[in-house]
Amino acid sequence: MSNDTLETYRSNYAEQIARLTDLRDRRIEHAFAAVPRENFLPPPPWTTISAGITTTTRDVAAIYDNVLVAIDRERGINNGEPALHAAWLDAVSPQPGETVVHVGAGTGYYTAILSRLVEPSGRVEAYEYETDLAETAARNLGSYSNVALHAGSAFGRVLLPADVIYVNAGVLAPDAEWLKALKNGGRLIFPWQPHKGWGPAMLIERLPGGFGASPLMTVGFISCSGTSENLSIAKLPSEDDLASVRSIWLVEDRVPDESAIAIYETVWFSSAQVAV
Repeated sequence: MSNDTLETYRSNYAEQIARLTDLRDRRIEHAFAAVPRENFLPPPPWTTISAGITTTTRDVAAIYDNVLVAIDRERGINNGEPALHAAWLDAVSPQPGETVVHVGAGTGYYTAILSRLVEPSGRVEAYEYETDLAETAARNLGSYSNVALHAGSAFGRVLLPADVIYVNAGVLAPDAEWLKALKNGGRLIFPWQPHKGWGPAMLIERLPGGFGASPLMTVGFISCSGTSENLSIAKLPSEDDLASVRSIWLVEDRVPDESAIAIYETVWFSSAQVAV
């Protein structure tokens, strides 16, 4: 297949993603057009998944669509829905020169897109707990000079100060170290799954008075490896509570009060706005 044909596929794909998500930042569209998706997938035939329907194909055109592509079907690992990630990237808005921590890099596709968005002087610190995925990601990202791939968990470890923390696996609660790593104005996005297998994507921003929180779309993600599912939980949210979260706090900074929606060992969610 000619390079011109591949470039056409990627350009049309990026335009489709931009259209589906109504992107504000067109740099994201350009990044999707520039990163070869097939380089981050297993060899063909590929299994694509859309609306619960699986299709096996060797046609590279089929992977340049808003579809999931299986990485390991037995473990439920896939390449992620491009439009969902484009919407998340638009929400956290990585800028040139910023530092991004990518939690759950998988085989590196969205790590590569993040690296394009923070060029030329920004960097991406990517973490992948699953050994085989980390090895694959390291190979796939070898030409991305602004990416460091860490084979291990991003939980319970001190991270570099970050402008963006981008989490690609579901968690019962964010790690306290993620909040501590955020610079002033830093953004964290993660799938909060207090009810097993689903919950809101949460956008967190470090403000002068605390950590503002906004629930975005409901999502379902594979659970984050390298962390415990047996967190100490003092209070779980109801389904109705999820939409009312407006801030998140470190327990060490502020004791949970009557505004608490969910209380975990080190962090808690509140319905109260952060004071400006």
